[in-house]
Amino acid sequence: MAGPNDFDLYRPSEEHEMLRESVRALAEAKIAPFAAEVDEQGRFPQEALDALVANDLHAVHVPESCGGAGADALATVVVIEEVARVCASSSLIPAVNKLGSLPVVLAGSEELKQKYLAPLARGEAMFSYCLSEPDAGSDAAGMKTRAVRDGDSWVLNGVKRWITNAGVSDYYTVMAVTDPEKRSRGISAFVVEKGDTGVSFGAPEKKLGIKGSPTREVYFDNVRIPADRMIGAEGTGFATAMQTLDHTRITIAAQALGIAQGALDYAKGYVTERKQFGKPIGDFQGVQFMLADMAMKLAAARQLTYAAAARSERVTLGGSGKDEQLTFYGAAAKCYASDAAMEITTDAVQLLGGYGYTRDYPLERMMRDAKITQIYEGTNQIQRIVMARNLP
Repeated sequence: MAGPNDFDLYRPSEEHEMLRESVRALAEAKIAPFAAEVDEQGRFPQEALDALVANDLHAVHVPESCGGAGADALATVVVIEEVARVCASSSLIPAVNKLGSLPVVLAGSEELKQKYLAPLARGEAMFSYCLSEPDAGSDAAGMKTRAVRDGDSWVLNGVKRWITNAGVSDYYTVMAVTDPEKRSRGISAFVVEKGDTGVSFGAPEKKLGIKGSPTREVYFDNVRIPADRMIGAEGTGFATAMQTLDHTRITIAAQALGIAQGALDYAKGYVTERKQFGKPIGDFQGVQFMLADMAMKLAAARQLTYAAAARSERVTLGGSGKDEQLTFYGAAAKCYASDAAMEITTDAVQLLGGYGYTRDYPLERMMRDAKITQIYEGTNQIQRIVMARNLP
């Protein structure tokens, strides 16, 4: 049964709401004006990175001990949500910085944390996460990238695919097989630097949405790295990867919330101004019902996401990266919020009619961007498997 305080822990505090107001104002002023251009040109949103770094919002999750803000999980959700409300591509800056660096936070040595989290906190570097491969997507344990011990070094060879912000990030958490006989228990995690000899990148993928966030393959050709760049003990990499996803699926839920909120806000404004049959279309009951359903789904998704963020924070504070309740709630939040975002953005396009289908309005971009939230960090079919195995 729920304890007496369980339903208070994820209620946004006054500080969270103040953070929301400040991030929303920043996003409207410094990120939104470039969102359409970033999408149209498929270019990295440098203006967003500059604005986020200047305001210490690019990686708020980094612990204070490493020079970061030490923000809680809900604060990270609020930042991602408000940036995604105007530009989904830009929201992947704080989201993927957390995804890439969280294995170091959870399992890295103190030396590794200081070496890589401090520059991240200062805005001098970005972090990406290398798990998926051409033949190992949903079955991540089937990866083929190898790391072989050679004296005081490890030598990496292999290919990682679908790597968000690849080529822009300076640091990469890379999962590689160190003992092929043990399958998932033979996988270890490493920090690889962009400048390490033998690291290279494929051409950017041509995607349906989030076009401003580069997605590329990362190649490792006899990449030799010091042994102290291993994250945690040998053979614990896959466990660390799954623990990381328990926490970071919530950030994808946050991104979905933001996209959906942006679409709903735009649609609400439109239906009050657009007139047909002599009155605003927002006066018609059919339109009102659509808006009501959109708002209802968004409210439910937000509550589930915030509840998951509270559990994430409790697990982190407890010094553990793994908790069955968090596993369920993280998967549920990501799955439900992304499904809701796809439905809400699709309905928002419908409310604008033909105008919604054109690039003169932002909703078709939001609809395209929403789709990926149902796919990455585990497809929603995989999320349902995860939930079924971890029923509360």
